[in-house]
Amino acid sequence: MGTGSEVTKLLLRLREGEKGVFDKIYPLIYEQLHRMAYSHMARQNPDHTLSKTELVHEAYLKMIDQTQIEFNDKSHFLAIASRCMRQILIDHARKKHAQKRGGKEKNLTYIDGILNAQKQKTEEFINIDDALNELEKLNERLVRVVEMRFFGEMTIEETALALNISESTVKRDWMKARGWLYNKLKARFEIE
Repeated sequence: MGTGSEVTKLLLRLREGEKGVFDKIYPLIYEQLHRMAYSHMARQNPDHTLSKTELVHEAYLKMIDQTQIEFNDKSHFLAIASRCMRQILIDHARKKHAQKRGGKEKNLTYIDGILNAQKQKTEEFINIDDALNELEKLNERLVRVVEMRFFGEMTIEETALALNISESTVKRDWMKARGWLYNKLKARFEIE
């Protein structure tokens, strides 16, 4: 895995417009991206059609396509990668959920029960994303902290570096965001 300073130097070269820099960064951060993908995929249904490797590649391609993004350093790069992975997975979950909408399904067999449980997990993931989108309207930084800590499994220190805030602020934001999400999701599930 590449050092933070090595990746940061390459990101500076990328910012200056040097061609082919993404190809040099990719091998340096591949394993860390793969660990992030593993974290994201662990929260998905077991029958998810994207593999961890495909998620890494999709996120990387999405980041390359975003020419207006300016990466400050390795932590910032990984934070954006985590956000891209979240977006890819939620898009996938929404498409899958839309395909399964329709009449009420009856559990005819044990397999039907398993499939409905997986559908429920997809709905929970969509509910989390909806809650994060709602929280983003109130406090965008809290959502960035959740993306980095929960989805990207970044440490408090890495999150603080990426957001250019203190570690104590990350800890407070992480607690606030978790509390807000717990209350929002609890209320949502009580309604349904």
